[in-house]
Amino acid sequence: MTAFVLVPGAGGQAWYWHLVIAELARAGYQARAVDLPATDPAAGLETYRDAIVASAAALEQPVTVVAQSLAGFSAPLACGRVPVERLVLVNAMIPLPGETAGEWWDHVGWDAAAQAAAEQDGRPPVDVRDLDTLFFHDLPAEIVEVMRADPDSATEAPTVFAEPWPLTAWPSVPTWVFASRDDRLFPLSLQRHTASLRLGLAIQELPGGHLVALGHPHVLADQLIRASNAEPASIDTDEPH
Repeated sequence: MTAFVLVPGAGGQAWYWHLVIAELARAGYQARAVDLPATDPAAGLETYRDAIVASAAALEQPVTVVAQSLAGFSAPLACGRVPVERLVLVNAMIPLPGETAGEWWDHVGWDAAAQAAAEQDGRPPVDVRDLDTLFFHDLPAEIVEVMRADPDSATEAPTVFAEPWPLTAWPSVPTWVFASRDDRLFPLSLQRHTASLRLGLAIQELPGGHLVALGHPHVLADQLIRASNAEPASIDTDEPH
């Protein structure tokens, strides 16, 4: 039975995963969430990697590493330093060698995809500062209240966005890509295209929005358990990845 290391996205707070950890524990699985030093302006991808490695090593067994959003840049760096059985990307950024997280948005065509999804849904044009529309729209009121009360919940170390992704290729670890059907930050079509183009993988659809661990923790935990006992779905593609 695998254990889970859960890596948060921007903001870097382990609290993001607390509901999923409770669900995994009820099913008999060990899990640790990583607190990343997102408020440290000097912290970069190597610092984030070390925090992930420390959490994995503390479990003293092979792990499944789960990466939310921005953690797609840091979680793969732990592979090869601790025994990682699987990577699971959840509404995650998928980097290319040498690409920065700041460049990723233009490289994958984020603006056009996000604006097209908003138009299709009948929403106003996307504004990344509109937390209610992009992040909170499907979350319980009590969760939103906690997040609003924490000034560090949206803070991110600028170095993480500026450093080139240091690997020369994606780790040779079985990788799953989970994408939420109502993710307004990274629309489903964008995630499907990016997973296909960059990894040659199909996505596993989940309900809810970008912060699915807070909106649908039971569903996400169940799918993580399923992924830990199966193989990821590849697709046939002639596109480079």
